[in-house]
Amino acid sequence: MQPVAVVTGASSGIGAATAARLAGAGYRVILAARRAGRVEELASQLTDDGGDAEAVVLDVTDRPAVQRFASTVDRCDVLVNNAGGAFGGETVAAGDPADWQAMYDVNVMGTLHVTQALLPRLIASGAGTIVVMSSTAGFITYEGGGGYCAAKHAEHAIAGTLRLELYDQPVRVIEIAPGMVRTEEFAVNRYRGDAEQAAAVYAGVPEPLTADDVADTVAWAVTRPPHVNVDLLVLRPRAQAAQHKVHRQQ
Repeated sequence: MQPVAVVTGASSGIGAATAARLAGAGYRVILAARRAGRVEELASQLTDDGGDAEAVVLDVTDRPAVQRFASTVDRCDVLVNNAGGAFGGETVAAGDPADWQAMYDVNVMGTLHVTQALLPRLIASGAGTIVVMSSTAGFITYEGGGGYCAAKHAEHAIAGTLRLELYDQPVRVIEIAPGMVRTEEFAVNRYRGDAEQAAAVYAGVPEPLTADDVADTVAWAVTRPPHVNVDLLVLRPRAQAAQHKVHRQQ
């Protein structure tokens, strides 16, 4: 029977690229995201390319909606908890509590809602895989990143705790922690549509990671033999030695 993968935040960036990679690997992919037009277009493209894809409009912060969605999923072999984001770059002293709440809701509570809802299907598959898309921000803090770092630290804690709690179940928990990834929306959303400020994040950096780089990593980890668990995989562009140490060409 064809395996099924659910990818949240699948309308753009890493989520869209991951959905495409998994469809290419033979999964029936359920693309879940808030923006109907975007996710439906991508599902249609994957189908036209010979994949098996279905679009679902879903806000992972809406627990009843997540539960309704899960009730329609007959099988789930892979769950990619990708929905997330960063909002604002102010200091802790100046941060907007609404931004912090939004980051916690989508990154942390979203991961909780979808994982809880689909866990029975993942266990029933006999070889389930949960992917948590965290970040190097989940290990190292930086100025202006207090809210995002806090949310990603929490996701890292969820992944580690799940692995302990599911040790005797046929479910792997894989955490993927990217560093600097240049996508079309992440930094723009963070800086509230300020394209110039968003571009400055990557200014002079030779070859930051792309969404497809991360998707390739996810697909590789997911397609290892079922007894092989990639607990944590950190990936950065070569130019980024650490959060605060990035080579920028003049």
